[in-house]
Amino acid sequence: MRSTSLIAPSILSADFCRLGEEVDSVLAAGADMIHFDVMDNHYVPNLTVGPQICRAVTSRISAPVDVHLMTEPAESLVPAFAEAGAAWISFHFEASRHPDRTLQLIRSLGVKAGIALNPATPLGCLEHIMDRLDMILIMSVNPGFGGQQFIPEALNKLTRVRRMIDEGGYPIRLEVDGGVKIQNIGAIAAAGADTFVAGSAIFGAPSYGEVISAMRSELEKSVGCPEN
Repeated sequence: MRSTSLIAPSILSADFCRLGEEVDSVLAAGADMIHFDVMDNHYVPNLTVGPQICRAVTSRISAPVDVHLMTEPAESLVPAFAEAGAAWISFHFEASRHPDRTLQLIRSLGVKAGIALNPATPLGCLEHIMDRLDMILIMSVNPGFGGQQFIPEALNKLTRVRRMIDEGGYPIRLEVDGGVKIQNIGAIAAAGADTFVAGSAIFGAPSYGEVISAMRSELEKSVGCPEN
């Protein structure tokens, strides 16, 4: 059975002058976890936040923080984010010379491990690491910037990965990141995703609660909200 649906607002689109308040507000509005985009101006052409900001967020909230490393080499930042309180750490397959070793490192630190796949990353890279994974993150935009439009081919990719997870009987969450909004979240869920990262769709709205409520309504209509 598919895991319960989780909505994970990305603070990349939050007001950083009021980051603590923004995190509090979006969780009060019904979000399940906080998505934390880490960019290094090397693997992607942008520079965002580091472990100290993550620690400030995790010390403030009880909800899990989902760290998405868009950094290279990925493994060099894993210990710092684990120490900062991350519940999940995902990295891009291309950003580690030894993805299996990096997954083992994340898990050895008591953190759930994920792999992120860019739009052009082939699914064959998953073949020998499925048993190391707690999450697969499908990028539905090219990484590096918020506010991009959803790439429709991601739906096919989600369907194929969902089949791999279900046929193997793996307890892996399937996350999607990029261009998720009220108008497409139902189709994304129907394709197989159970964890939904949304940035500008939530933080750019006047009412975070109205957006999250509308997203949950679309999820209910699409696949329901099954329990773990």
